[in-house]
Amino acid sequence: MEITLDKKNNTEGLIKIKLTEGDYQPNVEEKVKDYARKANIKGFRQGKVPTGVIRKMFGKSILVDEINHLLSHKLSDYIKENNLKILGEPLPNTEKALTIDWDVQKNFEFEYQIGMVDDFPYELSSKVKVQSYPIEVDQKTIDETVSDLKKRFGKVNYPETSEADDNLFGPLKETDGDFSREQSFIAVDKIEKKEQKKFIGVKKGDAIEFDIDKVFSDENLKAQVLGVSPEEAKAKKGKYILTVETISRTEPAELNIELFDRVFGKDAVTDEAGFIAKIKETIGENYKRESDHFLEHHIEDHFVANTSINLPDDFLKAWLKSSSQGQVTDEVLGQEFEAYKRGLKWDLVKNRIADDNKITVEADEVRAKAKDLIISQFGGHAFAEQLGDKLDAIADNYLQNENGQNFMKLYNQLRSEKILKYIREHITVQEKKVTVDEFKKIVEEHKH
Repeated sequence: MEITLDKKNNTEGLIKIKLTEGDYQPNVEEKVKDYARKANIKGFRQGKVPTGVIRKMFGKSILVDEINHLLSHKLSDYIKENNLKILGEPLPNTEKALTIDWDVQKNFEFEYQIGMVDDFPYELSSKVKVQSYPIEVDQKTIDETVSDLKKRFGKVNYPETSEADDNLFGPLKETDGDFSREQSFIAVDKIEKKEQKKFIGVKKGDAIEFDIDKVFSDENLKAQVLGVSPEEAKAKKGKYILTVETISRTEPAELNIELFDRVFGKDAVTDEAGFIAKIKETIGENYKRESDHFLEHHIEDHFVANTSINLPDDFLKAWLKSSSQGQVTDEVLGQEFEAYKRGLKWDLVKNRIADDNKITVEADEVRAKAKDLIISQFGGHAFAEQLGDKLDAIADNYLQNENGQNFMKLYNQLRSEKILKYIREHITVQEKKVTVDEFKKIVEEHKH
């Protein structure tokens, strides 16, 4: 057997494997004998089938299977032994393979195209400066949240005439078109201010005609009213008619112990001051997650933009098309290849940082993560106390499900979290505190 690597450049190469009869024939003969012992063929007693009959009936398929098995192992071993940092999987030269005459040939030559990544330097030190935007929970956000909670847990009634905070229900149809929806819903306070007067003071049975783009500047609201996707909603124009069948009004709940218990659980807070403090804490935790997630985007941006990595574009395109079962076409590559390369570069940087700094994840950490996930989904720590020792078995069962995919999903999540934590600890994170509205504007303006 002869295996050689013909490097086209630092990122592309061709592995050639030459096989002689002595490389595969002993195993082929052993498999022929094994078939003869096990085969159940009419006219022969089981275990007494002549090997010549087996060769005639199954010889070619046994040969092909054995050579494919041998190639797979030898190719993998060669890559590991030579420490080749390959991308994707080796691509066999299928055109050359089709010229093989399995009935006659004794010696074979196979070729595999590979894509590789060169060693690359990266900067991980306090000299790396990345901007972070921690969110300050201002009074406006607290007031809006309290108002929303009072409304969400308030008492619903059904007045005869609509007001500014009411909801209108009924069939919706296009004035000069075929579109119609059997039941739609419009929240009057979500309508553009200058258009709200059309929806105030109406009664059941009234028909309201309106221009949908004047009434809803937000495509998501427009989509909700029409019951279509935001993309479909963009194409919907012109006038529509809502026939009011029901008017609902929510009387805000009072700030009392009943509301506190409904929002945070029994006896979690006992007075208005504690309620407001808990709301601020909860909002702060939620926005911290958003702020941290946005910081991770900025870290990714920095390393992708400032780390030079040569990638084998032609190989990657060929591999993506070959491994996608027809899902990736030239058109798809034209639209998405740059985004794929960006994600690949970031993965390569993270993997190098993890390898260089021995960042690992143990199985016990994955199991602990699974237990936390199960506890959070099924009622918190009270649920965990009820389960007792059974929680370990439930976690193990969850991790084994989906052919181990659940384990790998949590493993990769934990590994990514550890890598990003390590990065944050070794760079300079410059903080600029912002309000919720300022943060939303910054996120909207951020482009990859």
